[in-house]
Amino acid sequence: MEPRSDPSRGTTWSMLEQHANTLIKHPLSELLQDEARNASLLIDGAELCADFSRMQVTAETLDLLIKFAEDRELGNAIEALLSGAMVNNTEGRAALHTALRDPAAPTEVRDELQKFLDYADAVRSGERRGSTDEAFRTVINIGIGGSDLGPRFAVAALRHAGGDTAPDVRFVAALDGIELRTALADADPATTLFIICSKTFTTLETLTNARGARRWLADALGEDAIPAHFAAVSVNAAAMDEFGVGADARFAMWDWVGGRYSLWSPVGLSIAMAIGSENFRSLLAGAHAMDTHFREAPLRENIPVLHGLLAVWQQNFTGRNQRLVLPYDERLRLLPEYLQQLWMESLGKSVRKNGAAVRYRTGASLWGSGGSPAQHSFAQWLHQGSAETVVDYVGTANGLSDDDAEAHLQSLANMLAQAEVLARGSMPDSGDEALRAHRAHPGNRPSTILLLPELTPATLGMLLAVYEHSVYVQSVMWGINPFDQFGVEQGKAVARERAAELAGDSAKLTGIARRIRDWRD
Repeated sequence: MEPRSDPSRGTTWSMLEQHANTLIKHPLSELLQDEARNASLLIDGAELCADFSRMQVTAETLDLLIKFAEDRELGNAIEALLSGAMVNNTEGRAALHTALRDPAAPTEVRDELQKFLDYADAVRSGERRGSTDEAFRTVINIGIGGSDLGPRFAVAALRHAGGDTAPDVRFVAALDGIELRTALADADPATTLFIICSKTFTTLETLTNARGARRWLADALGEDAIPAHFAAVSVNAAAMDEFGVGADARFAMWDWVGGRYSLWSPVGLSIAMAIGSENFRSLLAGAHAMDTHFREAPLRENIPVLHGLLAVWQQNFTGRNQRLVLPYDERLRLLPEYLQQLWMESLGKSVRKNGAAVRYRTGASLWGSGGSPAQHSFAQWLHQGSAETVVDYVGTANGLSDDDAEAHLQSLANMLAQAEVLARGSMPDSGDEALRAHRAHPGNRPSTILLLPELTPATLGMLLAVYEHSVYVQSVMWGINPFDQFGVEQGKAVARERAAELAGDSAKLTGIARRIRDWRD
């Protein structure tokens, strides 16, 4: 396990600070002239390639970061995670999401995997039918957080792999009823299946939407139809009984899998509905391949390790505390939203594992969008704004269809161009002298390129595992727990109080709460 000491008080931290001050004199435009350096920062792992050459680092930087990782006993921490040690100390449990994709997983995991994949295939084939004996054509996943973001993203990314038998898989998470209404607008109750994803079966947003879906279905088909049209992923058998979920449509969740790491579990049922069991197993296999790389590759040649260490470098030693994710494949457009939860819920901590307050910045804010649209929205801020961020470009060497090959090539060319201009900058050598400063690109803005040969279930699994493990590496370096999320809970408790107040005596309300009540009455 990693040390409990304050990393910022160590000698290596001081050496990194001094080194960062020295590197200020060596911008990326200079560093990128060294082809040997650039080649050493092009790393392959599983079927994924990471280009770190546009990070403002040298061989000395990496030596210091590796020494820092060794000081923090990162190798032991990686083994602790993957072997099932109690890495989630505040909740007293392991974090075994990697076991979900391990072919040697415990029997209960493999059995549950087989169970929900068989169910998904039965729905896809038409063997599993609704109460009117019609095949399901629409599947609506109702969940929130990890029960929504991961499956929603994966289905959008891999819908092309689903084939002709795939139902139309939709997602509902928002509480205000609009998303549910939209999902139901053109759905036929007789051919619609709902999946309720809630570990406790008590999550406010999920249960509110599930009850709305239940009313819609019962109004059309009657109460007796409920068991045939609802599946659930939960541990709360009594609540599922009360709701009406059939015994053969219930799938397990385990407390050693956090929500943001759960798409590999039965929470991924909607993914399996969209792409089929064989493709879902490929998704798991791809992630497992990256798990193996993470476990076995030397730190200097380890993609998740380097990604995580360089994130720490940027956050703590160069002062860049934002990360922008720009996928240059439209199928990956929801990747930033998925990563926001994985990254920010895991690393948004200000207390170390031992309960002491941190004395340094921890997780960066993360945001982004599809790469091509971004060039016509916030690229101006990125290239010439006064705030600097770190960018992850994500690309696929091959697109969806040969018919789109030229368009996809142009997209990749734009990705490379954006990374190049950010790094090297530019100064116009002609034109109106008064406008030269306005047209200049300062450059020296770091980025990483993560490249997949093509977007398949397997390569998507690899990509997501890179980010999962990068987050873990950062948490080890900072000594924080990435597997709890107590910051989410207090707002829920206060919301219950505010809801009661808004529904109560209006005379007691003041401020904006009074205005809400006035406008609703």
